[in-house]
Amino acid sequence: MLLRMAGLVRESVVDGPGIRMVVFVQGCPHHCPGCHNPDSHDPAGGYASSTEEIIADLPDGKLVCGVTLSGGEPFAQAPALALIAEAAKSKGLSVVTYTGYLFEKLLERGAQEPAVAELLQHTDLLVDGPFEQERRDLNLAFRGSVNQRLIDVPASLQAGHIVEWVDSGWSYD
Repeated sequence: MLLRMAGLVRESVVDGPGIRMVVFVQGCPHHCPGCHNPDSHDPAGGYASSTEEIIADLPDGKLVCGVTLSGGEPFAQAPALALIAEAAKSKGLSVVTYTGYLFEKLLERGAQEPAVAELLQHTDLLVDGPFEQERRDLNLAFRGSVNQRLIDVPASLQAGHIVEWVDSGWSYD
């Protein structure tokens, strides 16, 4: 399956816990003022890639412990990213997904769009909400503004309400 990419970073320590491979997708409807990745907004920008190429490039889990899906807006390309997230999980990798949407809105969309629900189901940690420049805080872990939440998706789906993610020592030593 094809997708639009803004870039790929094989080893990052700022896009989630541990050392992670980061898939930056192209295209974002949010256009947050002060966005960290404004070049990723144009859905026609970037370059074409395939899920097969990215899946073949997934790390083995020895040094790199997970995959982060960022952008752009990952849920704008949910079918392709759900495949990548599923493949990452099958290799024992954790999945972090960044989104400008709120978790509650994604749950609503997931009821109508199966790929949105699938991407959520394969996500361990969701960083949700738009970046708000006036609420920017450089001391926050893995996010840019205080309105953005770190959500433990499996626990939230099981509990039926948002469960805040707590760094309990994912295997990323």
